[in-house]
Amino acid sequence: MNIPDNRFFKDSGSKWDEVYPGITRKIIGYDDRLMLVKVKFEKGVEAPAHHHPHSQSSYIDSGKFEVTLGDEKMILSAGDGFVVPANLQHSVVAIDSGLIIDAFSPRRKDILS
Repeated sequence: MNIPDNRFFKDSGSKWDEVYPGITRKIIGYDDRLMLVKVKFEKGVEAPAHHHPHSQSSYIDSGKFEVTLGDEKMILSAGDGFVVPANLQHSVVAIDSGLIIDAFSPRRKDILS
């Protein structure tokens, strides 16, 4: 089994990276099959519609968001979550500023720096 050197995560030792203006993310941890990422949104900011070959499960830690999965939209708040199947077009609009925790499988090599 390939075990990465970053098996433990210390928030104070990690930096936020800008994804888009008003959206930053911090990789919490990963191995070849799984990745966990914190994504912080400022109020009113949209993560544009996109898709990727990874399965995604997301937990809303704080804030309020309009989440679009394919043709469906729903308003979600802290404590709610959503699942994005591989290759499904999706987007998120921050109605209030907040934080989403995203899990991807397999890991997203495209966002590793």
